[in-house]
Amino acid sequence: MTDKLIIFDTTLRDGEQSPGASMTKEEKLRIARQLEKLGVDVIEAGFAAASPGDADAIHGIAKIIGYSTVCSLARASEKDVRAAGEAIKPAKKGRIHTFIATSPIHMQHKLRMSEDQVVERAVQAVKWALEYTDDVEFSAEDAVRSEMDFLVRIFDAVIQAGATTLNVPDTVGYSIPVLWGERFQQLIARVPGSGKVIWSTHCHNDLGMASANSLAAVMNGARQVECTINGLGERAGNASLEEVVMAVKTRRDIFTCDSRIDTTQIVPTSKLVSSITGYPIQPNKAIVGANAFAHESGIHQDGVLKHRETYEIMRAEDVGWGANKMVMGKHSGRAAFRARLQELGIVLEGEEAVNAAFARFKDLADKKHEIFDEDLQALVSDEEAMQVSEHYRLVAMGAHSETGVLPVARVILSVGGKEQQADSQGGGPVDATFKAIEQIVHSGTELQLYSVNNITSGTDAQGEVTVRLSKGGRVVNGQGADTDIVVASAKAYLHALNKLDAGAERAHPQV
Repeated sequence: MTDKLIIFDTTLRDGEQSPGASMTKEEKLRIARQLEKLGVDVIEAGFAAASPGDADAIHGIAKIIGYSTVCSLARASEKDVRAAGEAIKPAKKGRIHTFIATSPIHMQHKLRMSEDQVVERAVQAVKWALEYTDDVEFSAEDAVRSEMDFLVRIFDAVIQAGATTLNVPDTVGYSIPVLWGERFQQLIARVPGSGKVIWSTHCHNDLGMASANSLAAVMNGARQVECTINGLGERAGNASLEEVVMAVKTRRDIFTCDSRIDTTQIVPTSKLVSSITGYPIQPNKAIVGANAFAHESGIHQDGVLKHRETYEIMRAEDVGWGANKMVMGKHSGRAAFRARLQELGIVLEGEEAVNAAFARFKDLADKKHEIFDEDLQALVSDEEAMQVSEHYRLVAMGAHSETGVLPVARVILSVGGKEQQADSQGGGPVDATFKAIEQIVHSGTELQLYSVNNITSGTDAQGEVTVRLSKGGRVVNGQGADTDIVVASAKAYLHALNKLDAGAERAHPQV
């Protein structure tokens, strides 16, 4: 018999802390549905006290999720805990995840609290959380730099208070696997009542060892891993769900536990998160990168053709490569379109939304012969991007480029309902387009990132463009998709501008 390894996904909370990766409620709902389809045990849906929008999104996810536990993060304060409790109320299974810093540097400089005060606050937070759910998780923030004796003391106190999961986070990505494994070994041995709770690990990737540290914790008694799709997260990111899950599955000779993840859903989930957040996946990324199962070397190719296991330790199809089939073309009807969206976990509210999406699908089918699942995901993402704000809207545009002549672009925008036009030259058609847009909007933003990725293969593939803009300390990502890269670029730029115009502010959980 193998132990159950609980997969706690924090893509919607810690992943969203990545610069510009904020998601709308509708986008969060789509990802949450896919995470449940993937088989995630706990979905950390957000930080309810961050903003009314965060609380509303958590509440919405709690309503639609049937099997997975829906969790909200909360600092060890009554306001935070009660906000989390209200947000998860509709959930069939709800959890409150409360935390407080335990390292000397955090207690002295951030909290300005004594050890006694920190323990008292942690215990009280657990008690507040128990008023809403019997599933309470406690995290000792910056446990990696915390004194062992104090960790033992505070974990003992919160177990007595009623916490059911204890999380040991490497908040700053400082540890290495051998030391992280030893830390779990010592804690489980020294904390009274350690056998009554689930031990959890949450690792950041600042030194590139988040997944390795997480697996070291599992080998030393942790039975919950906190991770994100594609390793998304602030700074260098978090432990990667796909890496942890496939390491445990592939090395069953070492690990005495297994997860309930449907690994064939890993690649579709990865692509969805990448599309929605605008964070592309590097080609050589383990498991989900485009080159993860590609063989360039002749020796490798020969070996794989003769016997796959000579150079492959996993099958591509086991993690979802090749699972996305061609779904429709220009002759597909509305019923087939709606049915396929439902299979992908995409729910459109109202007949008007379905009609608008179907019209866009038909437009795409006129440009592109074969339409894949990824195209449909991008189509819906593009539709949702248009709904962020109607302040800036692309009415029409044209761009011209030829050898030896400066490229030119003309754009017509609707700004607050009034049409405005501008022409500009640039180093290329995209540069000219952005300059024409700026002649109208005068945004004062700084372009931090411009990225283009093909959604599917082929010269008629849609291009998905990500634009990252910053202004006044705020950073936003905008996405746009089209078979014409210049049009996709304009859409992405305007999407980012509309996000800045909407101006929704979120609190950071550690502030």
